[in-house]
Amino acid sequence: MGSRAVMTAPRTAPLPAVLDRVERAEMLDRVIAPVEKAVRRVPEGTRRMLHGGGWLEHPLHPALVHLPLGAWMAAGVMDAVRRPSAAQWLTGLGLVSAVPAAAAGLADWADLHKQQKRVGLVHAAANSLGVVLYAGSLATRCVGTGRLGRRLGLAGLIAVSAGGAIGGHLAYRQAAGANHAEAVPHLVPPGWHPLGRLEEYPAGRSMRASLGHVPLLVRREHDGTVHVLANQCSHLSGPLAAGDVVDGCVVCPWHASAFRLTDGRAVAGPATAPQPVFETRVAEGRLEVRLPVAG
Repeated sequence: MGSRAVMTAPRTAPLPAVLDRVERAEMLDRVIAPVEKAVRRVPEGTRRMLHGGGWLEHPLHPALVHLPLGAWMAAGVMDAVRRPSAAQWLTGLGLVSAVPAAAAGLADWADLHKQQKRVGLVHAAANSLGVVLYAGSLATRCVGTGRLGRRLGLAGLIAVSAGGAIGGHLAYRQAAGANHAEAVPHLVPPGWHPLGRLEEYPAGRSMRASLGHVPLLVRREHDGTVHVLANQCSHLSGPLAAGDVVDGCVVCPWHASAFRLTDGRAVAGPATAPQPVFETRVAEGRLEVRLPVAG
């Protein structure tokens, strides 16, 4: 009688297992609601700047967090080699630079899905605890209590390290802040592809079409111009074909990211990555599209 291998599912690592439960913790929604309300009181232009869209075209929060984390890690090294003055200055630098990093993170957080917001709230709580501990560390160092300052600094480093691990879960497991339209160029073969007859797309209306597994937005203008974009919003995969077109831009119905129909650039809202745009042509009454050929 032959033996048969038995496949057993690996156990989930402790941190993902905990955060999977956090995603389902509806009790956190009572805290999320007032925090989100406070964030949305910030003017849209300021939140747009903090997202990094438009002027940077890249999420700002991941870039800003390096300075406080780097300063606090360096402070720990200075404590280890008994350089208290350097550790004190680095602790203060981390606290100052944490303010814009946190502001950018809150701006991003307010436009996430509910499950992402729950994990993001825990991420923010861990980092806030770290900031409080580092503030205490700086205060005690300033009054000459170096040993307590070092201990509080170590505790702060543990807290912000946990916050960073949770942030990694948000980015890599929950895809918060990722470009949700990035896969389109890898799913569409090169060359021209038919999308049906031109009259199937009424002028002045946004229509949904499919190219293999890729959903598309098709917009035929009254002057005969046809715009074709990937339909899933690069922010969080919202259906662009269901959104309004305002001043030559399609506005995502989920979080109000706006993309130019001509080139897909994100001009408003939380999205920072552009939408993939297709070239179009009409051959014998049939609409055909292709991704732009690299020059």
